[in-house]
Amino acid sequence: MTGIEYDDFLDLGYEPAATELVCEFTIEPADGMSMEAAASRVASESSNGTWAALHVDEDELTDLGAVACGIDGPTVTVAYPAALFEAGSMPQILSCIAGNILGMKAVDSIRLEDCDWPESIAGGFPGPQFGPSVAREKLDAGERPVLATVPKPKVGLSTDAHARIGEEAWRGGIDLLKDDENLTDQAFNPFADRLAESLAARDRAQEETGERKDYLVNVTAETTEMLERVDLVAEHGGGFVMVDVITCGWAAVQSVRERCEDHGLAIHAHRAMHAAFDRLDYHGVSMRVIAQIARLCGVDHIHTGTAGLGKLANEDTPGINAWLTSDCHGLRPVLPVASGGLHPGVVDQLIDALGTDIIVQAGGGVHGHPDGTHAGAKALRQSVEASMAGTDLETYADDHAELATALEKWGAETPR
Repeated sequence: MTGIEYDDFLDLGYEPAATELVCEFTIEPADGMSMEAAASRVASESSNGTWAALHVDEDELTDLGAVACGIDGPTVTVAYPAALFEAGSMPQILSCIAGNILGMKAVDSIRLEDCDWPESIAGGFPGPQFGPSVAREKLDAGERPVLATVPKPKVGLSTDAHARIGEEAWRGGIDLLKDDENLTDQAFNPFADRLAESLAARDRAQEETGERKDYLVNVTAETTEMLERVDLVAEHGGGFVMVDVITCGWAAVQSVRERCEDHGLAIHAHRAMHAAFDRLDYHGVSMRVIAQIARLCGVDHIHTGTAGLGKLANEDTPGINAWLTSDCHGLRPVLPVASGGLHPGVVDQLIDALGTDIIVQAGGGVHGHPDGTHAGAKALRQSVEASMAGTDLETYADDHAELATALEKWGAETPR
């Protein structure tokens, strides 16, 4: 017989194998609990341990214990054997590395900060179909940022108004019309009607401008309903769907990814509810990890922040974006989305901070333009053109009235 104790899950001299999932946590132990004791309990509870000493026959025991192998101040590193996880099941993986441990009394707080995904686990996931290539494969953005907008107000518009505003934005230079996170299939703007009318408006805008345009329609719902909506988007000739990936759940995202591959549709991931996990810097799950999960599950773009230039709380947007576009065992990269309080007056700063391989999504910063949506879209496009040319926005505005009006209204201030 063998006894399994907490100490069995702590080995500060252990070197993780290349096949192991290595996770980094920030931990504050509970009163009277050492960091070593807390770290061993995290590794135990997130793998095959329990609070009571067990007696198990050696020939019946599979060695699936995680190892707390590093402690550096409040940072604890835990290595997990690949055999602990079901291949290709993101819910099961998260039930281990971000499950019961977030509620343990042994710690006052715990935050999953980062993961190093080995090929043995990442290889079980499809990753994105398109990623950054949508800028050229599905749109005509070329080397500049892709531009997107959400009709405002984000809920309450009739279907006709939604499609009309979208057409004005497309004609002004926007590439993608986008639903917001809480617009799905409400009586004031039914999904099927909005899809049909918006794509008809897209076709008219494409014919007028000579540029490919598209629509990020929100298919978020119960999983079976989502798959039916994905099918409907394909039937109507759409090229993209949008999913609220956190509120609908990662298993549902995996199902949508599989169906979208059948149709060649790209997935735009909205991160609504992410702050419930990542806003506190000492507890929960970081946006970096959420973005990693989204990439493995196969989204093509995801909102990652504005590097402090928008209305949402600041976060490590450059670091997250760098991971999304880095090598990950052959998985395609993800195109990051900057959104939340952006307008033409901050685009130059945004591109300086994040580069051009992004989607710039502005809602109020387009539709709040004093001369309306069409002018607001032109102003946003002009601000990107100026930034790409290395021209100061004020100088470029001398010959571009829409940008001049936007700068007069908003300047270079960021909203709260």
